[in-house]
Amino acid sequence: MKLNLNIQPLNTWINKEGKQPLLIAGPCSAETEDQLVATAHLLAKTGKVSALRAGIWKPRTRPGEFEGIGSIGLEWLKRAKAETGLPTAVEVATAKHVEEALAAGVDILWVGARSTANPFTVQEIADALKGVDVPVMVKNPVNPDLSLWVGALERINNAGITKLAAIHRGFSSYEKSAFRNEPMWDVAISLKTLVPELPIINDPSHITGNRDLIGYISQKAIDLDMQGLMIESHIDPTVAWTDAKQQVTPAALSDIIDNLALRKAEVKNTEVKDKLAELRAQIDKIDDLIIQKVAERMTIAEQIGKYKKDNNITILQVNRWEEILKKTTDYGKALKLSPEFTEKLLELVHTESIRRQGLILNEGIEQPKESLTHA
Repeated sequence: MKLNLNIQPLNTWINKEGKQPLLIAGPCSAETEDQLVATAHLLAKTGKVSALRAGIWKPRTRPGEFEGIGSIGLEWLKRAKAETGLPTAVEVATAKHVEEALAAGVDILWVGARSTANPFTVQEIADALKGVDVPVMVKNPVNPDLSLWVGALERINNAGITKLAAIHRGFSSYEKSAFRNEPMWDVAISLKTLVPELPIINDPSHITGNRDLIGYISQKAIDLDMQGLMIESHIDPTVAWTDAKQQVTPAALSDIIDNLALRKAEVKNTEVKDKLAELRAQIDKIDDLIIQKVAERMTIAEQIGKYKKDNNITILQVNRWEEILKKTTDYGKALKLSPEFTEKLLELVHTESIRRQGLILNEGIEQPKESLTHA
């Protein structure tokens, strides 16, 4: 299924010079006028930046933390734009933010992850945008809920905003990893599948929380055909008031961009296209076989379910599951498949087998209806 949103191409409202990749950069927070303007000049000097970003209002987890310099920072952005020629971008979380940012001539607005998670907040922002022609970017919600992300984009689009983009900034997770927010690339890919014409911009700063990993995530995003990057850059990250560890100097940012391998989404070379078509045809055949074998497995799982019902046996035998898991992950490892991938694939198949056996064992008992969307 694909969604029909009315969206203008990215190069009609930003990156008209065709810089590759599209780069939106600037400090996490506007702290002082000198800090913001000096950073803007250094970013403009790289010749790689298409827009200047800066946090003016900062939603903080706990009161008492620095919550942004506030409306005065909009005047600093005006000065930075006047002196460098860079368009400006800020996060908005209320109707008042929208009104003040537009009155100050801010060029691009974005909706933050916490705001995206609240449909009431998004609708308030959307209502304030009605009748306005301004680009808006929507960050993914804090949790990996594709419906919330899509819903926020729809609300903004329904307000008449056609210069629209999504920002992939990763998702909160209880599991500890090397990242501040787990990328969960599959969610962003699902969004791209639903709305192919929607530009997706990656935010490696918030995904990593660590400046040393920004280049790695940036390359991954470019390889997945994301249309640009939003990277936090500060004239001196060591003294930044917020998110110091994930900001880079303008010079370091320039190096990161220089080291990216840029690849094309479309292939024009006939020989290359023919070879890709041949290899993809092989993959299609194997995929057909995989689906066929999974279907056969489910048929056998249902037969097992009937046997368990007739003999009053529980659906799940933990020892059997552990045996399958160990045997198959060992086999996968021998075939150069990562244990993580094999285990995830097995869990998907096993969960469906359990579901089908559950229907057989509980036949005649009314089952709750499954919702297609998140509540």
